[in-house]
Amino acid sequence: MSLHTMEDLLIHELKDLFNAENQLVKSLPKMAKAASSPELQKAIEDHLEETKNQVQRLEQIFDQLDTSHRGKKCKAMEGLLQEGKEIVAEDAEPSVKDAAIIAAAQRVEHYEIAGYGTAKAFAKILGNEAVAELLNQTLEEEKAADMKLNELAQSSINMQAVGAGHE
Repeated sequence: MSLHTMEDLLIHELKDLFNAENQLVKSLPKMAKAASSPELQKAIEDHLEETKNQVQRLEQIFDQLDTSHRGKKCKAMEGLLQEGKEIVAEDAEPSVKDAAIIAAAQRVEHYEIAGYGTAKAFAKILGNEAVAELLNQTLEEEKAADMKLNELAQSSINMQAVGAGHE
């Protein structure tokens, strides 16, 4: 894909996000299963449903832009998810693994926040308020997911992990 215009760049970013979200849909169930905290499992499962809706929202955007979502592999998400997979495979105390899962999930959320923020800015500068609003919905969901993970980490999981192995 050539990047001659801002429209080209917006579509490039959207394809990257679309592939990233689809990779995440496949990965989140494994992360939820690996978590020992019921609250963390629920947060991941809830975000899986949200992620499926985000994929549909991106499909809606591609329809509005009359373009295909195919053709881009998000190598950054692939790498982030590979790191998460390695964490899940580690032999770890359950609470320490939960803290590690949160850290991996927050890296993913921060990547998505950056991607959606950028795409939204591109859509706005191009005057496409409808696309910008759809992207903003997802951006706000990603920020909320990050905050939820942060709350779980700070309210209980990190402190449980500190105590792990000292009993």
